[in-house]
Amino acid sequence: MTNKSSKEQVLDFLYKYATIMVIAAVILFFSIINEYFFTYSNLTEILRAISIVTLVAIGVTFSLIVNGFDMSVGSTVSLSTVVSASMMIWFQQNLLLTLLIPVILGLLVGLFNALMIVKIRIPDLLATLATLYIVKGIHLTYTSGYSIYPNMAMQDGSTAPGKLNEWFVWLGQGQIASVPVPVILMVVAVIVVHIFLNYTRHGRILYITGGNAEAARLSGIPVNRYRTLAYVLSGLFCGLAGILLAARIGTGQVDGGAPLLMDAVAAAFVGYSVFGAGKPNVIGTFLGAVLIGVLLNGLTMLNVPYYAHDIVKGTVLMAALAVTYYQLRRKAV
Repeated sequence: MTNKSSKEQVLDFLYKYATIMVIAAVILFFSIINEYFFTYSNLTEILRAISIVTLVAIGVTFSLIVNGFDMSVGSTVSLSTVVSASMMIWFQQNLLLTLLIPVILGLLVGLFNALMIVKIRIPDLLATLATLYIVKGIHLTYTSGYSIYPNMAMQDGSTAPGKLNEWFVWLGQGQIASVPVPVILMVVAVIVVHIFLNYTRHGRILYITGGNAEAARLSGIPVNRYRTLAYVLSGLFCGLAGILLAARIGTGQVDGGAPLLMDAVAAAFVGYSVFGAGKPNVIGTFLGAVLIGVLLNGLTMLNVPYYAHDIVKGTVLMAALAVTYYQLRRKAV
């Protein structure tokens, strides 16, 4: 009995702190292997690189909280990216509209997902998979399959008349006191969402809805309204991520958001095990994104081919799922 108790304590400790220990170990390993890894410039570059992934992963986290899953996040980011770039490069619009319209589009995608899932009752995975293809088709049709960049050739033979606003580019490439602006925006987003989820009534109800929708409904909670809220917030953060992506790379890359889906999902599921949360949470999601970012940056500095990076991402996701579901089975027993 004593041995079993000790084993349980060890497993609980590892479940709570394994992710933190792995991040520390990976940083230590790459720091020893490469003297340029643990430098301020490289560490800030890692944080800058994961800033967009973290915003997308926050969107995935909201859908997971209500026991759903949003597969459309990558396409939503791509839509927001090309629209924000086109607003300036094609239509020469001001900064306000450039920021506002992509956010509205993200909210509309979230509402559409909620309509399919909450009203028509299509399973989350299937509904958002369909949305993924629909939104992808929309942004490819909108751009005729081309990325958007300054001085690009238009279909009528002319040249795109506009250029990216300096303040817009600053959002993705600027610094405040030597800290990249995307990093500041990411930290602010994580703090705001953490406060919302843990210290407000609406945040707590989201968790209750995901924990047991029927019990929540019997308690008088408008379950469908909060499930809708989760998908709308997912669309919102994908819209913001798309704007930041366009600002960072300086172009509207068609399908630029597609690779972010796997990274965001991996980060969100890694977050389950951080500090033994056992549920979707934004601090865990952020640390999951940090782990993935550190691994990919270190592998790049070791000249590991980019096409091998997916092996690492898949391994991290598999490990996160294994740990999470093993712990859930332990609790069930």
